[in-house]
Amino acid sequence: MPQRLLIAFLAVVSALQGCSWQQVKENLPGVYSMDIHQGNIVSQEMVDQLKPGMNKRQVLFIMGTPLLQDPFHEERWDYFYSNKPSRAVRLQKRISLVFKDEELAGLQGDFRPGSLPSIEPAKEVTLNVPKIKREKTLWESIAGLFGGG
Repeated sequence: MPQRLLIAFLAVVSALQGCSWQQVKENLPGVYSMDIHQGNIVSQEMVDQLKPGMNKRQVLFIMGTPLLQDPFHEERWDYFYSNKPSRAVRLQKRISLVFKDEELAGLQGDFRPGSLPSIEPAKEVTLNVPKIKREKTLWESIAGLFGGG
């Protein structure tokens, strides 16, 4: 009996050696796995704010620093985003912005420019607010006794 138990144990151990710890860990209940974000987080709202003719500083303000600036293609900025949620499929997005004469000329990638409603700048209005006459405070009354106002 002990020899059969030993042989069965060795067979199970040798079969489990082929399994990687990563596969075993992913299937265990209650084991926490972190979300892994890499690259530039780019949203559709950010892309919707881009307009042709914007200079590089305006684009930099909206999108942030590009992940890749190729020294051989200075007129192209590349943004990559990768997210690996725990126990889910990896999500990858990319967008390339193309400049011509220091102005945004176009974009390529997984995002498409949307059509956000254009907001007109508010017209400045000046209001004259009348001064409200109130009773003097206790401190103002005491200060008035000594010629302070």
